[in-house]
Amino acid sequence: MEHSFLIQILLMLVVAIISIALLRRAGLPAILAYLLTGVISGPSGFNWFSQHQMQSVAELGVVLLMFSLGLEFSLPRLWAMRRTVFGLGSAQVVITTLLATGISYMGSLTLVESIVVGSAIALSSTAIVLKLLNEQGWLRRRHGELSVSVLLFQDLAVVPLLILLPLLASGGEVLSVKTIGYAMAEGVLAFVALMAFGKWGLPRLFDEVARSRSNELFMLSTLVVALLTGALTQWLGLSMALGAFMAGMLLGESQYKRQLEADIRPFRDLLMGLFFISIGMLLDFTLVFQFWWQILVLLVAVILGKALVIFGLLRAARESFRTSVSTALSLAQVGEFSFVVLALAVNYRLLDIALSTKLVMVAVLSMAVAPWLVRHSVDIARYLQGVRPKVEKPPAIEPNIEHENDLVLILGYGRVGQTIARFMKTEAVPFLVLDLDPTRVSEARKAGEPVYFGDVCKRSILKQAKIREAKLIVLTFSNGRILEEVLPLCRQLAPESKILVRTRDDTGMEELEEAGASQVIPETLEGSLMLVSQVLYQCGVPLTRILKRLEYERRNHYQYLHGFFSGAETDFTLEHLHAVALPKGANAVGLTLAEIPWEKLRVEIRAVRRSGSEVESPELDWNIRPGDILIILGKPRRIEKAEHFLLQG
Repeated sequence: MEHSFLIQILLMLVVAIISIALLRRAGLPAILAYLLTGVISGPSGFNWFSQHQMQSVAELGVVLLMFSLGLEFSLPRLWAMRRTVFGLGSAQVVITTLLATGISYMGSLTLVESIVVGSAIALSSTAIVLKLLNEQGWLRRRHGELSVSVLLFQDLAVVPLLILLPLLASGGEVLSVKTIGYAMAEGVLAFVALMAFGKWGLPRLFDEVARSRSNELFMLSTLVVALLTGALTQWLGLSMALGAFMAGMLLGESQYKRQLEADIRPFRDLLMGLFFISIGMLLDFTLVFQFWWQILVLLVAVILGKALVIFGLLRAARESFRTSVSTALSLAQVGEFSFVVLALAVNYRLLDIALSTKLVMVAVLSMAVAPWLVRHSVDIARYLQGVRPKVEKPPAIEPNIEHENDLVLILGYGRVGQTIARFMKTEAVPFLVLDLDPTRVSEARKAGEPVYFGDVCKRSILKQAKIREAKLIVLTFSNGRILEEVLPLCRQLAPESKILVRTRDDTGMEELEEAGASQVIPETLEGSLMLVSQVLYQCGVPLTRILKRLEYERRNHYQYLHGFFSGAETDFTLEHLHAVALPKGANAVGLTLAEIPWEKLRVEIRAVRRSGSEVESPELDWNIRPGDILIILGKPRRIEKAEHFLLQG
């Protein structure tokens, strides 16, 4: 039985991995993959688990999600955006909730069910919208700022919802102002008590934990604080998620915020995945197929209704038509916190399975179309305004250089490319840059820099940039796939030019040189060399000797910068040094270095220590004696085999 349960868990995880990989490749959020996993694993699929079995673990995911939200909740930021947050945000949530509640109530739902439905529909997806706005570079645009403000208030509105849901469950159909007042007062008292504890207790607690310098203790303390505050608020008759949010908010202003967020993220992501899987298990596809037309009508009504409410509010606030449409379309979907509200409502028996299935499907479909709506929101706004989108042609690449044979062609205008260009400009060396980031190119051209938009993987673009006349070509990007494609193309088009390639490290140096690179500059190793040169200079080593040493290292592919003795935090996928002491009777004693099959063992002999002195790169006729120490270089498994051969044969 136990083995069967473990196999079912393993199968569920395999389904989750495949679903995430497929949907992410299609540009859809991972939440949909978890919901699909729940459908496959639950009663509608293979029936490996029931929603009840996943419920307890899934609730922990909600707790940690609210704790993370509290960490990001910043009172100064909220105050700075107070007009749009509390003005536009509160109006959107209140009006959407009231409209959805009223329509639901007129549609034969009870008052409690209508309130839950209205609350769930009013929320949008913070994760999806922020990610898409950031990808499009729209966070600082007006419609991006307005979207962020509304999302911030929606996240804040989750808190009173967490107080209200248990109250609705215990209060039945009739809710008095007095009952709500008592619940809110209880929430305020819990908040004050946690504030007091957070101000005086939590900093001292984490100070002591931090002094121990134990990652395990810090991580465990973070989990305990999140769950303990959640248990406290649940004991007071409120939601666990509310307590976790308060704890996160209190710690969000502390110096440990980033570390707390990093520690909690793996647990949060995993448990939130299980939470969304449990939501997927609620879906009954017999009901979905039975009421598919109602689900589609609800989907269209929700998206249009939310968009019209937000559009009307923004136009009333005298925002432009284009900004109003873009913001409305960006926020028209249903959010991940709606799943939290629906799941809690089902747990509290405020909604039946049939209704929750319809709402979950509406939320899933709205999130599926959200990426398309957000990415095309500006184009749709222009179309509705009667403006055709302008296709801006990039400027033609025309090097304005008197002596084209002195041209330096820089491919990539990131941090490294811009640094090189500044020095070229200072020394009056003619150069031309190609980059594929339109914003970066536009900013650079406004500043008068010879930077052009162009895909360096295309032969025609490189020809326009006069690559054949370039004296030097510098590849500054570190993307391996692009390098593999661009480097041979550059060498083919400019066989006489020198090509310098910048890489992160020395992985694949020989392959790059074989592909046409005149010189490969590993960024990390060059940084180490610069530090070594400063150390040697401060120790009194003559500058000419230092420069010769650096040049020797570069010619020999950074020989001294490869292979290090392993430690507790060593990356064991890399080569490292290992010392093998040979006692009397060892297999290698009496042999010469030439008699040892180094190529078969796939390790390299670096040095031999004898009687306290070390001989680097010893001759192959070296006769090994008892007490010699061989220093070998290789990967861990190969070193282990080589040591076994040297000692035992």
